[in-house]
Amino acid sequence: MAHDFLVKDIAFQAGVSTATVDRVLNGRAGVRRQTEQRVRAAIGELEKQQGGLEVQSRKFAIDVVMEAPARFTETVRQAFESEAATFMPSVFRSRFHFSETMRAQDIVSHLDRIRLRGTDGIVLKAPDVPEVSLAVVRLEQAGIPVVTLVTDLPNAPRTAYAGADNRAAGETAAYLIGERVAGAPATVLVTLSSNRFRGEEEREIGFRRTLRDRYPQANLVEISEGYGHDAATGALAAKALASHPGINAAYSIGGGNRAVVAAFKAAGRSCGIYIAHDLDAENLALLREGAIHFVLHHDLKTDVQTVFRAILNRQRPRPAQGSRLSAVEVITPYNIPARIG
Repeated sequence: MAHDFLVKDIAFQAGVSTATVDRVLNGRAGVRRQTEQRVRAAIGELEKQQGGLEVQSRKFAIDVVMEAPARFTETVRQAFESEAATFMPSVFRSRFHFSETMRAQDIVSHLDRIRLRGTDGIVLKAPDVPEVSLAVVRLEQAGIPVVTLVTDLPNAPRTAYAGADNRAAGETAAYLIGERVAGAPATVLVTLSSNRFRGEEEREIGFRRTLRDRYPQANLVEISEGYGHDAATGALAAKALASHPGINAAYSIGGGNRAVVAAFKAAGRSCGIYIAHDLDAENLALLREGAIHFVLHHDLKTDVQTVFRAILNRQRPRPAQGSRLSAVEVITPYNIPARIG
C-alpha cells in the first residue's frame, strides 16, 4: 500500500496502535476488517490534507484587469498588496492592468493574450457587453478562474463576484436623500461614469425604484459617459445645472466628485445633500471639507479576500464556497473608519 506518511501519523489519524498500522501495511494477519478499513480511510484523509496544504502553500500569479479612474485603481492596488500577506502560506502576486478608458475590443484582446500566456486567475472590472462575456467563457473553458470585482457580469460563467450589493447601495442613497428633503420638492442630479457597467446600473435601479415608491415628489436628472474623469464629468454637470434650475441634490454613482462640486459652485447653486461612493483619497477630503455629506463605502479588502478564496477553492478537491458580499457603510465626517482616516 503506497503512501508517504509516517506510521505514527497514520496511527494517530486512525486512532489505533502503530503495531496495528504496521500489520495492515504489510498485509499481516490478525487485524479485523473494520480496523483495516479505518487505517485505509486514515491514509485517504491524510492524502486529502496533504493536497490541501500543497494548494495553500502554492504561489499564485493573478492578473487584475480594470477600466476605472486612477484614483480608484490605486485604492484597489493597495488593497491587493495589503491582503496578500494575510493569506500565507499561499502567496498571491498580482499583475495590474489598469486603464482609465478601454474599448470593449481592447479588453477582449488583452484577456485573450493573458489566456494564451497563462495565469492562475483573472480579476475583472469591465463593461457588461457580449464580447467581454464571451472572453470570460474562453477563460473559464481554459480552466482559468475569473472573479468580477465591484461590477458583475451576470451573463458570463465567472467563478465569483467580489463586491457589494449595488442595488441595496442605491436604495440606501434614495433613503438618505428622501429623508433629507422631507417631502419638499427636490431635483436630484444622478451621475454615472458609463451606462455600460452593470454595477452602476444596479445602483441606479435601486435608487430610482426606492425614490419613486417612497418619495414621489423627487425628480431626477441623469448624466453619464463622463467615465469618472473630472473634465468630462464636470462639463456634463455644468450643462445639467444650466438646463435644470431646480437641481438641489446629487447622487454620484460614477465619481468625478470634485468636478461636480465645482460645477455647483461655479453656477452659484447650493446642494442640500450630496452622496458619493467609495472612500478614496479624493472623497475623503471632500467629506472632511463638507462638500459631500455621505459616502457609501464598502471595504475593498473584503472584496480582495473573496477573490483570493475563490481562486484557492478552484484548486481544492471540495465544492467552492459562495461569494460573500461586502457590507455597505454610510460614512459621515464623524465616523470615518480608523483604518482609513
